[in-house]
Amino acid sequence: MNARIAMPLVVILILAMMVLPLPPVALDVFFTFNIALSMIILLVALYTLKPLDFSVFPTLLLLTALLRLSLNVASTRVVLMEGHTGADAAGHVIEAFGQFVVGGNYAVGIVVFVILVIINFVVITKGAGRIAEVSARFTLDAMPGKQMAIDADLNSGMIGEADARKRRQEIAREADFFGSMDGASKFVRGDAVAGILIMIINVIGGLIIGMTQHDLSFAQAAQNYTLLTIGDGLVAQIPALIISTASGIVVARVGSDRDLGAEVAGQMFDRPRVLYTTAGILAALGLIPGMPNMVFLLMAAGIAAVGRAIELRPALAAEATEGEEAAAETSERAEVSWDDVAPVDMLALEVGYRLIPMVDQAQDGELLRRIRALRKKFAGELGFLIPAVHIRDNLQLRPNGYRILLKGVEIASGEVLVGQHMAINPGKVLGPIEGTATTDPSFGLPATWITAESREQAQLLGYTVVDCSTVVATHLSNVIQRHASELLGREEVQGLLEHLTKTAPKLVEDLVPKTLTLGLLRQVLQGLLDEGVPLRDMRSIVGILSETARPDSTPSELVEKIRAGLRRAIVHELAPGLGEIGVLALDPGLEQLLMQAAGNRSGDEEAGLEPGLAEGLLRRASQLAQEREAAGHTPVLLVPAPLRQLLSRFLRRSLPQLRVLSHNEIPDNRTVRIVATLGAQA
Repeated sequence: MNARIAMPLVVILILAMMVLPLPPVALDVFFTFNIALSMIILLVALYTLKPLDFSVFPTLLLLTALLRLSLNVASTRVVLMEGHTGADAAGHVIEAFGQFVVGGNYAVGIVVFVILVIINFVVITKGAGRIAEVSARFTLDAMPGKQMAIDADLNSGMIGEADARKRRQEIAREADFFGSMDGASKFVRGDAVAGILIMIINVIGGLIIGMTQHDLSFAQAAQNYTLLTIGDGLVAQIPALIISTASGIVVARVGSDRDLGAEVAGQMFDRPRVLYTTAGILAALGLIPGMPNMVFLLMAAGIAAVGRAIELRPALAAEATEGEEAAAETSERAEVSWDDVAPVDMLALEVGYRLIPMVDQAQDGELLRRIRALRKKFAGELGFLIPAVHIRDNLQLRPNGYRILLKGVEIASGEVLVGQHMAINPGKVLGPIEGTATTDPSFGLPATWITAESREQAQLLGYTVVDCSTVVATHLSNVIQRHASELLGREEVQGLLEHLTKTAPKLVEDLVPKTLTLGLLRQVLQGLLDEGVPLRDMRSIVGILSETARPDSTPSELVEKIRAGLRRAIVHELAPGLGEIGVLALDPGLEQLLMQAAGNRSGDEEAGLEPGLAEGLLRRASQLAQEREAAGHTPVLLVPAPLRQLLSRFLRRSLPQLRVLSHNEIPDNRTVRIVATLGAQA
């Protein structure tokens, strides 16, 4: 049956049981189903990794409480109407709980029932409700910091817009879940109170009905109706106790990648010294005269055996490793071949030994997933698939260190503290936080290494808090962004052409190799990447080259022609929408000097600038770029076409965030507003 239809029918059926009379056989079925349902909920709670994995639990609390109350009403009707006939009047399930569980003694049954209600009401439900209340408050307080962390990951390219939206929804759902659990715990508490009242009403009502309507003696009426009432109460309260336990487990669960059983085994029984000490204490108690010696000594021996087994696990693992090393040594005795010549990796990441768990596939390293996400992100943004990142450990590095290599040469390095988080100061924090001062390796911002316990406090103070994997992945992302052109090899260019051939085969055939060689095309595409122009619209790029390229064309000339053809996309990336574009412009005197310098170069030869002029130009450009970034805009410098490439090459070395456009790269439907003038002097 469709779940959308089944759920309303179930709710209507539960409500109908409060009104419609049920035969004893139906009561047996529904009471058994109630017990089975409570066991299912408990087991799901035990195997849940984090609370949001069981987000329907608050609603289930209401439905199960409603089911128990409906069964109480239905069974009360049967008990009061047929209780004079004997202990089996309300079905075999109630009879079993009334006779077997409490031994047919209604005094014992009352005591057991009251104790179960107290455990459920005072201990479990109250504690679970308090945890849910505090968790809801802390979750709401930490939401701004978590949102900032998501925005930081989105801006750094670690996640896409869809992932960011999903994580924001997860944060909102987490707050809603704990708030719902705080309210849902009131259902269970009310159910416990209702259980006590129903028991009292049933006992009193049964005595009155038995003695006045069925001419039973007081003792006989008390025996029949009280036992039936106690059986009915136990049948309802035991599932309630199980579900309350599941509620406590869910709200007390700390998010992890392992279920509760694995967490308990890993944290409580993974220290042989603790087990040995416990075994020694039990053995000492077992030797005291008058104590149950055999029980204590057997328990001590069992715990000591478990500790010994845990202690031997590293040795067994070492033996397995030695066997693998011996097999590898045997294989090394083979003759040397070309297979022994290791190629240089295009892109590699080396880590110290303490960072190995972050990149170990067997341990489900978080950094591996982030690097896979990075490659997917850059494939969408740059328009080509970057080479795979080869990861290996390097014992020559510092234990917490890492370095990034391009074609075997180190181009970036850093250090992270495993098990801690980096709290980055974006510039507007409410106060300092305790920890180890450091610097964010990606953006050079001041940061602090803090413990996991201080994470929420740092987020409340306005820090952007990221874990070690995010720090390394963000650093790698920035390196890839800066060196994208070097990662575009002949294989990648060939892959781009083959991908375009599927949709425009004639276009590719007319360009390569008829007009351009593969090597020259690669230089052109690398020039576009250096200019920050992605290769997503490869169809337009190849089309422009097919129309404008000549055998004697230089890469720089072709780059300028492609930029002019892609001007709408380039400007849209810098200033989305159709509004005016705020730009920086050259001072007329400086423009004349630069035009003279540009006239002294030929082809792809780069003209040099007089040192004093270059220093003043760079200083003023840096000042204006910072002002535009502080205002929330991408800094854009608008120059005449002959100067665009000259200034772009000169400025991107120190100011990669400053984009240089020529006048012919502005679309006809966009207007330009000059916000500042760039001169040679600051």
